[in-house]
Amino acid sequence: MRRNQKLYLYSSLDRFRWVKKSYTAKIMLVAFLGTHIPLLTLLVSFLISNSFSTEMTLRVLLIALLATLAGTAITLYILNYLLAPVILTSKALQEYLSDKALPKLPTKFADEAGTLMADTSQTLHKLDELIHYITNYNNITGLPNRELFSDRVYQTTLQSHSHEWIIALLLFSIDDFANINHGLGHEKSNILLRQVVQRLTTCIAQTDILGHINREEFVIARTEIHSFEGLIKLSQLIQSSIAKPFLIEGSQIHITVSFGITINSIEHPESVENLLQEAHIALHKAIQQGRSQYQFYSSDINTQLQERLILENELHEALEREEILVYYQPMIDFHSGQIVAMEALVRWQHSTKGLISPAKFIPIAEANGLIVPIGEWVLRSACKQIRAWQLAGLPPIRISVNLSALQFEQSNLVDVVSQVLKETELDASFLELEVTESFLISNIQNSITTLKQLRELGILLALDDFGTGYSSLNYLKRLPVHILKIDQSFVQDVTSNPDSAAVTDAIIALAKSLRLNITAEGIETEEQLNYLKKRGCDEGQGYYISRPAPAEKIVEMLNNSSQSLQLEKV
Repeated sequence: MRRNQKLYLYSSLDRFRWVKKSYTAKIMLVAFLGTHIPLLTLLVSFLISNSFSTEMTLRVLLIALLATLAGTAITLYILNYLLAPVILTSKALQEYLSDKALPKLPTKFADEAGTLMADTSQTLHKLDELIHYITNYNNITGLPNRELFSDRVYQTTLQSHSHEWIIALLLFSIDDFANINHGLGHEKSNILLRQVVQRLTTCIAQTDILGHINREEFVIARTEIHSFEGLIKLSQLIQSSIAKPFLIEGSQIHITVSFGITINSIEHPESVENLLQEAHIALHKAIQQGRSQYQFYSSDINTQLQERLILENELHEALEREEILVYYQPMIDFHSGQIVAMEALVRWQHSTKGLISPAKFIPIAEANGLIVPIGEWVLRSACKQIRAWQLAGLPPIRISVNLSALQFEQSNLVDVVSQVLKETELDASFLELEVTESFLISNIQNSITTLKQLRELGILLALDDFGTGYSSLNYLKRLPVHILKIDQSFVQDVTSNPDSAAVTDAIIALAKSLRLNITAEGIETEEQLNYLKKRGCDEGQGYYISRPAPAEKIVEMLNNSSQSLQLEKV
C-alpha cells in the first residue's frame, strides 16, 4: 500500500497528455516548476516591497528571468544525463521483449541506478538462458526437444562438403506407456524416463544425435550409416538394454520399446521434419504389429496410414449414421450341447466400403477414445436384444460383452452398467462382462475395487485372453472373476502342439481348483472341441460352432435350443 502511495505524484502527472509517454518530461516539468515558482515569487515580492522605477523594475525582472532560464536549462540538461541509467534500462527491456536482444548495461556502479542496471542485465541474461532451455530441451531428461534436435541434425549436414547428406532416424516409443504412467504415477514415470536415457547413452555412438521429442518418444539420428543391418542391430541393442528391469523406489519395472526407422537425404531444414514424419509412420506400423517391434518406412506404410486417417474421420459419424452393428456368436455348454450364452461383437457396416473388419477400426477407436461411446452403445444394444428375446419367449441365455481398457478406466463405469441394466430391464445375472488380464494388472488395486463393485450388481465377470499376459497366480486369486477364457492362440493348435496342450490343460486345472468356469475361444475343428470337452472345459465358442451373425439369424438357433445344437462345420 505504501509503495502505491509513493506513486501518487507519478500517476498524477501521467494524467497530462504532453508528459504521459515520457518519464524524462515528467522530471523536467517538476524541475522547471521547482526552480521557477519559488524564485519568481521571491522576485515579485521583492519588487513590490521596494520603490523602484518602472524601468529599473523591468530590468531587474528581465535579468532574473534570463538567469533563471539559463540555470534551469543547465539543470535540465544535467538531469537528462543523470536519468540515462533509467532510460537505458527501459530501452534494454523493450529491445529484449521485441527482438530478444540481450542488454549491454554497465555493472560497476554501486548506487540505486547502478544496481538497477546491473540487476536488470543479470536478470535478462538468466531469463534468456532459462527460456532457451525451456524452448530447446525436454524438462524431464534434459535432452534436445524436437526443434533443437532438428536444428542440430541440419547443422551437422552443413558441415559436409557434399550437397546431400544421407541420415537415418530411429524413432522409438515405450510400448503401452499410457498404462505404465497411469500405474506408476507421474513422478515415478519421470524417474523411469531418466533411467531410460542413461541406458540409451551407453548404446549410441559419439556421432549420433539423441533427442526426446515427446513424453514417451525418443529419436536417434545416425549420420554414419554403413548398412541396414547396422541400424537393425542398433535397434535390437537398445531393445535388449531397455528390456532389463528398472529399479524404481524398490520396485522392478519391465518395459519394451518399438522402433520406426527411415533413411533419406537432408537438403534443407524442412527435410528433417519430413524424416520425423516418415519415422512416425513407420513407428505406428511397428506398434500395430505388437510390442518390441521395428519397422522401416515405405510408401506402402504411408498409404495405409492415409487410409487409417480416412477411417478415423468416418468413424466419428458411424454411430450417428447407424452404421455400427452388433453381431452375436453363440457359446455352447459342452455337456448339454445347448446354447447358453452369446458374445456381443461390434461390427461396422460402412455405407460404401461394406463390412469393415474390427481389426481395422477397433484400434482406431481405442486410440482416439471413441471406444468409450461405442462400447457403451454395444452394451446397451446387447442387453436390449437379450431382453427382447426373453420377452419373446426364447430360451434364457446370458450376453457377454467386452470391456476395453479405456472403458474400464472410466470413473463412472459401474454407474453406466447399472443404468443400462435399469433401462433395458435385464436381470444382472444374464450379463457377463469380459475384461482382459493385461489392463487389469496396470493398477491392480483399483481393478479389484471396480470388479468387486460390478460383481455386487450381480454381474458375471470373465477374464479374457488368459495365458497371453502376466498370468500371475498371485493376481488371479485376488481378482473376483467367475470365468476364465482360454485364448484362441492355444486352442488353434491344442491337438498338434504339445506346448499349447500343456498350457491349456494347466489353465483348465487351475480354473477348476479355483472353482471358476472355463470357456475356450476360437474352436475351429471337431478335434479341438472333443479335446477340450474331454479335459473338462465347460463352454466353448468358435467358427466350428457358429460364426458371429446378426440378431435375426441367431433367433433361428435359439428356437432350436431346446434340442442339442447340431454343430455345423464351417
